[in-house]
This record gives sequence, structure tokens and C-alpha cells, in this order.
Amino acid sequence: MLTVFNRRELLTTVSMEEQNRVRDILAQNNIDYRIKTVNPSARSTWASSGRARMGSFGVDMDCAYQYYIYVHKKDYALAQSLI
Repeated sequence: MLTVFNRRELLTTVSMEEQNRVRDILAQNNIDYRIKTVNPSARSTWASSGRARMGSFGVDMDCAYQYYIYVHKKDYALAQSLI
């Protein structure tokens, strides 16, 4: 079971294609993984967001999301060598 206490960040990317490629490699090799998707331009509940004022004008939509891929600590070295 992969939890916040036993995981390690394998990769951070803004490319959906790269995220899909790595996810496929991990799945083919039976490595458990979790993906966290973050939209940095999304409105924050704690602070005023620039997007609220500007919208998405000038934002490259191919880079609008950040993908964090995590694997179990014991699988980290194998996963890193595979990607």
C-alpha cells in the first residue's frame, strides 16, 4: 500500500505525454504509483489568485498542469532506471 509516509517523488512534469509514458512504464512493470495533479493557476481559497484578475490569457495550456508521480520507496531505484 502506498501512503504519504512510504512514498518517494519519482518525477515532476508539466507534460501530459511524459506523464502518460511514465505511467505506462510503471504499470507494465507492476510498480504501484500515485499521481498528484496540480493546477497552479487555479484560484486559491487562502489567497487572491492572479487568474481571478487576468483569466487564462497568455497561459500555455500545454503547461497548465503539473504532474507529480510518486512510487514506493522500495521501488524507487527500479522505477528510476526504467524511465
